[in-house]
Amino acid sequence: MHAPIKYFEKGLSLAANGAWVVFNGLNKIAQNPAFIPKWSDKPLLKSYQKTRPPLGWPRVTDSLCPVCVREARQEILDGKRDVSVLLNEKVGEIKATILERDGKILMVKDCPLHGHFEDVMAMDTAFFKHLEEVFPGRDIRAHNDEKLHNHGSSTVKHGRGSVLTVDLTNRCNMMCDPCFMDANQVGFVHELSWEDIKQVLDNAITIKPRRQMSVQFSGGEPTISPWFLDAVRYARKVGYNSVQAATNGIEFAKSPDFARQAAEAGLRYAYLQFDGIGNAANSHRRVGNLFDVKLRAIENLHSAGVDIVPVVTIVNGVNNEQVGRIIEFALDNPKTINFLSFQPVSFTGRDEEVTVERREAQRYTLSHLAHDVKNQTGIGEPIRDWFPISFMSTFTDWADVVHGPDEQWGQLSCGCHPNCGIGMAVMIDKETKEAVPVTAFLKAEQLARDVAQVNDAGRGKALSVLGMTLAVMRNYDPFKAPTHFKLSDLLKKFDKTFGATKKAKTGAYGKTTGDRTIDDIAKRRADRWNFLFIAGMWFQDLFNYDFRRTEMCIIPYATQQGEISFCAYNTGIGWRNIIEKMHMTATLTKWYEEHGRHEIFAGGKPVPLSSTEHRLKLNEAAVRAGAQTDLDDLGIAKNARDEKLAARKKSPEEAAREAAHNAEMAKLYRQHVLKEEPTLQIQGLGGPKKKQDVQPVLHKPTV
Repeated sequence: MHAPIKYFEKGLSLAANGAWVVFNGLNKIAQNPAFIPKWSDKPLLKSYQKTRPPLGWPRVTDSLCPVCVREARQEILDGKRDVSVLLNEKVGEIKATILERDGKILMVKDCPLHGHFEDVMAMDTAFFKHLEEVFPGRDIRAHNDEKLHNHGSSTVKHGRGSVLTVDLTNRCNMMCDPCFMDANQVGFVHELSWEDIKQVLDNAITIKPRRQMSVQFSGGEPTISPWFLDAVRYARKVGYNSVQAATNGIEFAKSPDFARQAAEAGLRYAYLQFDGIGNAANSHRRVGNLFDVKLRAIENLHSAGVDIVPVVTIVNGVNNEQVGRIIEFALDNPKTINFLSFQPVSFTGRDEEVTVERREAQRYTLSHLAHDVKNQTGIGEPIRDWFPISFMSTFTDWADVVHGPDEQWGQLSCGCHPNCGIGMAVMIDKETKEAVPVTAFLKAEQLARDVAQVNDAGRGKALSVLGMTLAVMRNYDPFKAPTHFKLSDLLKKFDKTFGATKKAKTGAYGKTTGDRTIDDIAKRRADRWNFLFIAGMWFQDLFNYDFRRTEMCIIPYATQQGEISFCAYNTGIGWRNIIEKMHMTATLTKWYEEHGRHEIFAGGKPVPLSSTEHRLKLNEAAVRAGAQTDLDDLGIAKNARDEKLAARKKSPEEAAREAAHNAEMAKLYRQHVLKEEPTLQIQGLGGPKKKQDVQPVLHKPTV
């Protein structure tokens, strides 16, 4: 039996629906032109002015040959070619087709030199279609950005960004597999100086649209940089309200005082590496007590006022069965965890030369995530409850309209390609722990269409707030909401997030600006309702690379060579390898001579902790469960290290036979399938051109 308030709210919803018809009809008359805010030199975009990349399938896009890229990158690193070639030529680029086959979405591509490549992009075509259909369009095109966005085909072209990543050091106190940056293995140290740190942060605020991004200090392990705390302070000083650290948590677990110092410096979020529940689930990281470290880090950080975002690298067959256990952990601890970030594995860094067998076994997509969440927790319908994270940009646009032309910073906007990231929101009652997906009681697609119409009218703050209120009310179903949840709670959540009213501006919910205090943090945490956001962010690798995604990147890396797309930096042509080599601080030998060796926890070595106490609720069965053994049962290596060990066990004769066979198959493929002449070379990889090189080999990707 529903409480009387639910029936009253249903009446309000029906009344709001009627009022909306009148409001929206009037709102379409003589709409106002978009204004140009101080944070941009271009006007805000109406919904119908937004452009979209090619979507649907089959479609052709620009991609990369995994082998050509590695060869070209090595030539640059060896000094045989100048880095400027990346600005002027399409090095290693080939066409790729995104298509449907056997109920899956695939990317297939052919290189004239290295043959055929294909990989899975989704195992649920309806889910993939849904994500692309609700994509609201691209953000304002970047401008006044030529000094920072100049990276050839990899240049970021659209949007204002969401998270500015700054790698403070490539040193790390762990030796993980997987590791997209190959920390501790490259033979030199690349560590930003204090002047470097200030410069990249100062540069970031020169781009238009000037954006209120999160600044995430990363690495390596950022907390072992001597400038970590100073960097956090400086980011807050120049105007960034949300400062994060992508961390393994070791230093925070070892020292409550260090966690407190970070909070006082202005650290708001800790993006905490978190691969599962229990030490066995984290054993592939090769630290004996890593789960104890995570729990202690959460305890120390949360007590200091820092919010925690567990970040889970999901590898199929290694820890995909942990998806439900991690969500259960968040549901059991709603006063502590309000964000989860799942990141399907990207085969780059140490895993860039992954075998086809292991890649196919370990590949995990965003569609896998949505289905695993439902199957392992019973929460979330893939198509009803999951949306591309760019779906939220319609609401960001509304906040930009409401805040007006005099605002100094644009709202944080996640305007990435719909193939990049997804999210599902769950409303949790912190007292009863009842949890319901927000889109079970709020019609998200219709709400977004309504809000877009409010934005397009451009009526100013008062009418835009009224329009949003009516849109929320008419799309709200109180009977499907959590038992004690009220319409007023929902409206408060919107105001708390976007700061639209005077109440939000005066800090009634707790400030998030640079002058926030521990009391502000306590106010925000006192809310009975936890809006748990479960995100999936799928970074590209050379096997599924799509330049249409790269040019819309919302997670640029701030480097000495400008701001570079996350995927172009860590995968793609591999700007990370090149820039770190160009600006290396010292060789390892020289560094060790001057600074000594930093401690590394690997090979099962435990982290010494003064205490393992925490206040988190755990599922003891999940804690005691053993490591996932799917790949062991199939005889497939779990990581690059295991692959290399397996390769060493082959006799020289076996290795030679295998290499000869692979070479012969590649030769036959090139000659008989691609009709390639033996002297053909790809433009951009050097070497003299012969007559037969002048005409490119044309081919139609396999369908």
